[in-house]
Amino acid sequence: MRKKLIAANWKMNLTRETGVRLAGEVRRFVEKTALEREVLLAPPFPYLEAVRGAVLGSPVLLGAQDVSAHPPGAFTGEVSAEMLLDLGCARAIVGHSERREHGGESDAVVRAKTARAIDLGLGVILCVGEKEEERRSGREKEVVGAQLRAALAGLAARDIEAKVVVAYEPVWAIGTGKTATAADAEEMHAFAREVLADLAGGERAGRIRILYGGSVKPSNAGELLEREEIDGALVGGASLDGAGFAAILSA
Repeated sequence: MRKKLIAANWKMNLTRETGVRLAGEVRRFVEKTALEREVLLAPPFPYLEAVRGAVLGSPVLLGAQDVSAHPPGAFTGEVSAEMLLDLGCARAIVGHSERREHGGESDAVVRAKTARAIDLGLGVILCVGEKEEERRSGREKEVVGAQLRAALAGLAARDIEAKVVVAYEPVWAIGTGKTATAADAEEMHAFAREVLADLAGGERAGRIRILYGGSVKPSNAGELLEREEIDGALVGGASLDGAGFAAILSA
């Protein structure tokens, strides 16, 4: 049975003080409730060390919002997989639609980042999802399938199973307040698992977790998380509020 994962993507928000305070709230909630699911916090790069200190020794995992495709060297502004592992990160988010849009990241860049992280032993949360016009034209599966195949091309099946968590995030639902219906989300998750089966084999694909992301909040988390094919959530804005995020964790 796949263990659910709830990951918080804080994006470019909070300060060192408020981030540490929020991490402490999450830690106390997780330890108090003994949740039978994984919880991961992905703060902005400057606060990774501070948040690490706030969750160290607890079940709460530390994650990064991005990772470089390059090894250590002359790459100003980049953060390598080696650095993230040194800080204790369990996973890095790759391929988020905001990186694709604002950072100009192509499928080839996402693939390079994914491969680099996995080569070093860093897990990834691989984001895929269609834009609103692509869904309106009935191309959502074509788009998501192409993104998955491009990002995981050439990777060993055992590495895909061991190191990859997929996050289906319809772009039209990220930060917009719109959310895919639970049925629509589950359909896309089932399709993504079919693609993973082609890439890694059916048995391995059955063990890979696929999260939903896109305006996840306390009011809809329960309906989404009860679906068999939805193995957790990648939470953006709602993860910045301790009480709201706790409600999602326990949904």
